[in-house]
Amino acid sequence: MLKRLDQSQFLIRLLRRASTLLARQRGLPLIVGFVFIAISFLLDLLLIGSPSALLAVTQTVFQHLGLLIALVGILLSYPLAE
Repeated sequence: MLKRLDQSQFLIRLLRRASTLLARQRGLPLIVGFVFIAISFLLDLLLIGSPSALLAVTQTVFQHLGLLIALVGILLSYPLAE
């Protein structure tokens, strides 16, 4: 199973395109992460006015995804710069 993933031409092309894009625009994951965190903040403000379980889950997902994307962007910015 893993051998098929390692030899997948689709995944190879996807990783090559992603690394090329991130090498040219190293700050893109940081900006996307910050946008997700800003959306999370706005959802949190809405949650104060009208408590909802779905809104709380959506806010938490946006916040955590934003943090993960931003941290991965920081970690990848240095190796892709070389």
